[in-house]
Amino acid sequence: MLEITPILQKSKKEPLYVQLYQYIKAEIISGAIPANSRLPSIRQLHQYLNVSRNTVEAGYHQLLIEGYVESKPRSGLFVVDLTSTIPLTPAPPYESRSQQAQEPSTIDIDFRYGTVDSEHFPSSVWRKLTLQFLHPDQQQLFTYGDPQGEFDLRQQLATYLHFARGVHCSPDQIVIGAGIQHVIGVLAQLLRNDSIAAIEDPGYDGVRAVFYNHHLPLIPIPLDDGGMRVDDLMKSNATIAYITPSHQFPCGMVMPLKRRLQLLEWAQEKNGIIIEDDYDGEFRYVGKPIPALQGLDQHNKVVYLGSLSKSFLPSLRMGYMILPFPLLARYKQMFRLFDQPVPLLSQLTLTEFMKQGHWDSHIRKMRTIYQKKQAVLIAEIENQFRNRVIIRGKEAGLHILLEIENGMTEEELIERAVRQRVAVYPVSRHMINPSTHQKPMIQLGFGGLTKAQIVDGVNRLKQAWL
Repeated sequence: MLEITPILQKSKKEPLYVQLYQYIKAEIISGAIPANSRLPSIRQLHQYLNVSRNTVEAGYHQLLIEGYVESKPRSGLFVVDLTSTIPLTPAPPYESRSQQAQEPSTIDIDFRYGTVDSEHFPSSVWRKLTLQFLHPDQQQLFTYGDPQGEFDLRQQLATYLHFARGVHCSPDQIVIGAGIQHVIGVLAQLLRNDSIAAIEDPGYDGVRAVFYNHHLPLIPIPLDDGGMRVDDLMKSNATIAYITPSHQFPCGMVMPLKRRLQLLEWAQEKNGIIIEDDYDGEFRYVGKPIPALQGLDQHNKVVYLGSLSKSFLPSLRMGYMILPFPLLARYKQMFRLFDQPVPLLSQLTLTEFMKQGHWDSHIRKMRTIYQKKQAVLIAEIENQFRNRVIIRGKEAGLHILLEIENGMTEEELIERAVRQRVAVYPVSRHMINPSTHQKPMIQLGFGGLTKAQIVDGVNRLKQAWL
């Protein structure tokens, strides 16, 4: 059966059949569902997606009347060949992990992942440093800057990452970019044309979208308590492995040392590349922060990715990657004519912020603040729900997962929460094959909420779910 795996949510304004229609339409336009492909029967798809027959029938009917599919007697529905000189614009195939699933006007408390604490941001220090670089004699602001990112900033990052994350690199290996998805897009262009990427399932939906847009074939690899299963990776023909080993997204497990060494062995044997996304490695609450996999690499097989969105300021739109030397040479050849996308003023301000020690003190302070918020969230959930939920991913990060034992589906859990004006988020959006994961789970982010909001939110969820 042709695989059709939309994320259908009852909490959205659009009816489920409209969501299904829009998803299939976008897949047809983008070429993900090729011309002349036979769509699954109504019976097959309604069972696979666990929705009503009427939902599938209505979605198919809309595709039929708009001319995206055609009916062949006793054969089924087939995708029409839309080859034309007039380009069609497809909708994005996936939502990123930072997008909202509910209308903000209907929500009082938003457990959205990716928001950060705004109350404790060092605004006065940041403003003072920014104004310093707006002085008339700062002629460097009238230049394009270093295409790879300002050297002083890369030097500060190299020093910080060495002591905080166990990363070994020179400033020359660091490439500054406009957030994680931007640097992954650059990286996708550096990789070989015949590359096949293994990704965690469930895993970061944003990287799926980037790889998808760069036409990089994807192989989902299941997880166990240690993260990506290397035995399944070894059986695949993947040449790239994208992982989040320090705090798996979204499930929260930490990859043990033995598994990390097995991954490095895989990369050495297969001449593969490991992409290590350390998206929130600073925020670990049990024991010490786990050193980066990159620090164990002796054979130039690991690309290390980092972001300032969770640790500092999402709107700064700054991320970075550390390239092993073979890929660095390719980067300098392919991107030598490209200008740096991150504003020079932001880079200069951050450099001075780090030089003066503000960065280290900010990270220490925020680690304590987030740990206290998480403790409030967990304590309130345990108090209100007792043994009716399982909490996952408690050791680190800015979100947890809830596995709820009340007989509701994921869609029902989200819809009931919205009725209490609370936004929670599906874990299924991060899965390649949601139907293979039996128990519904909900993602709760807490970084941008106050303790009072957290307590209120959990109480409302109790009213919604019990």
